[in-house]
Amino acid sequence: MNNCWFHKAKLGIFIHYGIYAVNGIGESWSFYNGTISYEDYMKQLDGFYADKFHVSAWGDLIERSGAKYAVLTAKHHDGVALFDTRFSDLSVVKKTPAKRDIVKEYAEEMKKRGIHLGFYYSLIDWSHKDYASVYAAGKVPDNPKEINPFTSPVDGKEDPEKWRRFLDFNNNQLRELLTNYGKVDLLWFDGDWERSAGQWGLPGFKDYLKSLNPDLIINSRLQGYGDYKTPEQGIPITRPEGDWEFCTTINGSWGYQPRDNQYKSLSQILRIFCDCISMGGNMLLDIGPRQDGTIDSRQEAILSGLGSWIREHEEAVYQTDEGIGTCYYLGGSTISADRETLYLFVYDNPKESICLKGLCNLIKKITVLHSGKELPHEIHGGVPWFEIPGTTWIRLTADDCHDLVTVVKVELEGKIKMYGSSGEAVTHNET
Repeated sequence: MNNCWFHKAKLGIFIHYGIYAVNGIGESWSFYNGTISYEDYMKQLDGFYADKFHVSAWGDLIERSGAKYAVLTAKHHDGVALFDTRFSDLSVVKKTPAKRDIVKEYAEEMKKRGIHLGFYYSLIDWSHKDYASVYAAGKVPDNPKEINPFTSPVDGKEDPEKWRRFLDFNNNQLRELLTNYGKVDLLWFDGDWERSAGQWGLPGFKDYLKSLNPDLIINSRLQGYGDYKTPEQGIPITRPEGDWEFCTTINGSWGYQPRDNQYKSLSQILRIFCDCISMGGNMLLDIGPRQDGTIDSRQEAILSGLGSWIREHEEAVYQTDEGIGTCYYLGGSTISADRETLYLFVYDNPKESICLKGLCNLIKKITVLHSGKELPHEIHGGVPWFEIPGTTWIRLTADDCHDLVTVVKVELEGKIKMYGSSGEAVTHNET
């Protein structure tokens, strides 16, 4: 990507807010999968008041978390827009007691705070009369029972004209989002899987979006035409190619579900975050506000705790690149922009020392980042005349460690150089 802010951001906050918070049920999927009728799902419109929604409280929390961008669900698969759209009556402005343009208030707050502005937008709309007019890639399922009426025509007949009207509808709503709320930094699409790239009109569709904002960053859920990858819920084991972002929930739900008490701990969230930035990615951490606009205190505590740790260790987070990998150090790591400082993430209290392998550079100094305490180290082994470095042992005790994740700062002579070979048989020695 040409834009550098995304790579440097490291942390974003995802916000799933919508009428599904009224009953605390699954967003959109609950009616699609038949756990609730469509009619009962839409009755939640009458209970969406947003009467305690103070966007400044959201802004305070996002800023406190250390996040550099935020992504709000402007419209989920249910088709209910959180913005004032001229192209549908199905919005919280027109159909709920809230009668507020949530997107407008959110956009203004993020811009005021210098937080990069992102919108989630569902490409699919299970409420739109023209959406279920074609099949994915034009292929009619062999078994009619496999057809979901919200997705595809149940009579086996496609209607290309209806589909064209739906694409025009999407283009019109997206133009509203990209032109009515100031400059948008990021579009986070979802739902591309229900149609082929050709049916979405790609690559022309992306060209249309870029014509409205050449600097716009678009996520990967655009049938291969996005700008960065978005693995979800399962953190990558190997690094995705290019720019990427891991999106995940604080508990097990995207939207507000009061019965979901299976929260990740702050330590777990922080470990995930460090793993992401160690592999050169970002973390997009989700919160789900209640229908009134307030946020569960447990979610607030996680974001506040994460931000507190980041502020103590920000030089190891922002303006860094991915680390050296677990073949050299059995933990996470990042490298400074000038590549002369290595930051090692220590997730557990060591018994004696931490081990760093393959470092070719001389070491200027090693310190604990949050306290500034200097740490002794020693190097064992190595065959310098074959340019094979020894193993660096950094003395670190439990008393030196942070309550959450400890960062050890290793300042180097010159730009970092790591040995990457498999070793050699020593055929002669030098003294």
